[in-house]
Amino acid sequence: MVDYEYKGPVLFIDDEMHIRLSAKQTLELAGFDAVCLESAEDGLKQIEQGWPGIVITDIKMPNMDGLAFMEQVQKIDKDLPVILITGHGDVTMAVQAMRDGAYDFIEKPFPSDLLIDVASRAMERLTLIKENRKLREKLKKQGELPTGLMGKSKPIDHVRNQIRNIADAQADVLIAGETGTGKELVARCLHDGSSRHNGHFVAVNCGAMPENLFESELFGYEPGTFPGNNSRRIGKIEYSSGGTLFLDEIESLPLTLQVKLLRVLQERSIERLGSNQVLPLNLRIVAATKADLLDEIEKGTFREDLYYRLSVVTIHTPPLRSWKEDIPTLFLHFATEAAERFKRDLPDIRAPQTEALIAHDWPGNVRELKNAAERFILGAGQNPLHTEPVAHKKTDLNDESLPQRLETYEKSLIIQALEQTHGCIKDALDILKVPRKTLSDKMKKYDIERTDYTPKG
Repeated sequence: MVDYEYKGPVLFIDDEMHIRLSAKQTLELAGFDAVCLESAEDGLKQIEQGWPGIVITDIKMPNMDGLAFMEQVQKIDKDLPVILITGHGDVTMAVQAMRDGAYDFIEKPFPSDLLIDVASRAMERLTLIKENRKLREKLKKQGELPTGLMGKSKPIDHVRNQIRNIADAQADVLIAGETGTGKELVARCLHDGSSRHNGHFVAVNCGAMPENLFESELFGYEPGTFPGNNSRRIGKIEYSSGGTLFLDEIESLPLTLQVKLLRVLQERSIERLGSNQVLPLNLRIVAATKADLLDEIEKGTFREDLYYRLSVVTIHTPPLRSWKEDIPTLFLHFATEAAERFKRDLPDIRAPQTEALIAHDWPGNVRELKNAAERFILGAGQNPLHTEPVAHKKTDLNDESLPQRLETYEKSLIIQALEQTHGCIKDALDILKVPRKTLSDKMKKYDIERTDYTPKG
């Protein structure tokens, strides 16, 4: 006897008994748990009880038809995949139904393999939706870090631990990392996790502000300081008192302003332009840089004393290529967000697409991954890595051997299986289809702990 993998529950509705019997046999042989009913009204009773699977329904039925049934289902759970069964000549109606939210349709008479294929894809879609819901709930309950810091790899976990350890300290912080690695997100985490969270988080991009406006924007000014100026302006430094001042691209700060910022750090006070009054500050500065400031010091473009004032604590945001095993989870999160924002369906994410995502170099890091997820949604599931060639883009395929890339992919699959099963080894074995000893050896090799994926409490 063949041991079929359990795929989940299916609610199948059709008023013709022979179709119900045939579908039940086909679905159960394929590993589904099929509940077959003859009316939409009976089906709604199942949905109201919180149906955990997918729905397949005929369109033409007495009393409530399949389209009216689908409309009611969507009111109960808009993410529940509904597959419609159509008769000959109803294809136009079915296509419109897909625009209205149906997952797919199959036309009578349908072969068994088509029924299994469509049901399997719908179940995969539902699994992704459920995983994302659980992830959102988990992050909501934690309430301590934004979703952008999700991930279970060691590099990102190290950043999280650093944030927890220093969030409520009064020390200034320097965040160093490549473009797109989430430096501002880390700064916001530091602010939100501190006793300053009720104060302002003031972000200043040092590389985007014209030098002639910089001083007045940072320090503010009194009435009459400039011709035609009759009002006082509170500068960003003063406005951030009691909260956090985030200075992004600090390497772009002109030397003349570096001197003045150094004084602010030393004295914890400022004077508005046009004023002699010294204003004390309750200030914490978090600065970020994509450059090596020690190199900038050697070039003479950055003050050494300012560097040591800013870098009481330094956090390095890791490039995405160093925690590739979390890419599938991140991509799913960004794709789900984009689907909601653009009001599009979430297409199926196929294994070859996941492999391509993991193999990619990601020179733009998490920001590039988020853009790829949005392209994936807008392109209705087309290759998310289809971009125009970039002249300066460098790949790391020569830096990572084929066995290394395969190991990265293998590790990500194990992590996904454990996340999906909440750390249940038995269920993970069913998903991965490997012997228990093989999985145990792989988990030891990749330093994966089952307890990291087991719900707490």
